Amino acid sequence: MADIQSSEITDKRCYLNRRAFIASALAAAGASAIVNPELHAQQPAPHGRKLATVKSPLSGSDSPNTWEHATTYNNFYEFGTSKSDPALNARGFKPRAPWTIEIEGECAKRGTITLEDVLKGQTLEDRVYRHRCVEGWSMVIPWVGFPLASLIKRCEPTSKAAFVEFTTLLDRRQMPGQATDVLEWPYVEGLRMDEAMHPLTILAVGLYGEVLPGQNGAPLRLVVPWKYGFKGIKSIVKVRFLAKQPVSSWQLSWPQAYGFFANVNPAVAHPRYSQAVEARLPSLFRTMRTLPFNGYGDQVASLYSGLDLRRNY
Repeated sequence: MADIQSSEITDKRCYLNRRAFIASALAAAGASAIVNPELHAQQPAPHGRKLATVKSPLSGSDSPNTWEHATTYNNFYEFGTSKSDPALNARGFKPRAPWTIEIEGECAKRGTITLEDVLKGQTLEDRVYRHRCVEGWSMVIPWVGFPLASLIKRCEPTSKAAFVEFTTLLDRRQMPGQATDVLEWPYVEGLRMDEAMHPLTILAVGLYGEVLPGQNGAPLRLVVPWKYGFKGIKSIVKVRFLAKQPVSSWQLSWPQAYGFFANVNPAVAHPRYSQAVEARLPSLFRTMRTLPFNGYGDQVASLYSGLDLRRNY
């Protein structure tokens, strides 16, 4: 990546916040959990200070789930296929320092950048988003992050770049689920460029004002609130700009169930169950009507004008 110009140097307050975040992220993700015998919860990071954030105008008004809900009931197959496996198996996960991200493909600024580089000049925003999974459950999570668009602009995609592909860390020593053949590793996901540039799409570095725990995708994950949860790729180590649509991991594994777009759509059933209703945790009963685009239709439906969302699921 090109050297940063003097005019882009971060002011001292942002710099100190960023340095504190990096130190806290690495410490929290590797810290031993305080075990709750019922929830197996990884408690908030022990560093004793919150991330410096501002409230986003795009934040929703739903009441968030608890820290225990969001950190003990997770899909992160790199740490196991059971919902409780990530909280149990990610306790010892230690993100490498510095955390690096490869920038590849159709862009002017290819190369390796660190998480600290990515955070330079960023304002971390608190965003309360609904989170919907294909298994029929949902949560409301207060994410901490910044627009993916800001990273994309920094990479200067070429006119050929129509898609953005993301890749998760491959580390079988720390991620026991990668020793299985449940998916082809490393995990890969992608977005169309207009989806990636949409202001609702963020890269998250925290939740509840704390740095991300391992089971939630430390230290950097994607959040796209109008799509099913499997699009939210975690522990990102590579961003690649492509002219053609990439094939995501679940799309490769089970294309009849997991399409590339993955927009929340109550009219399109999963092969095993309906998507028309959902259970808002901690309730186990599907009593909530699923909303198209997870309730974000006013903001994002125009992205798919003219597209058959039953065929392009």
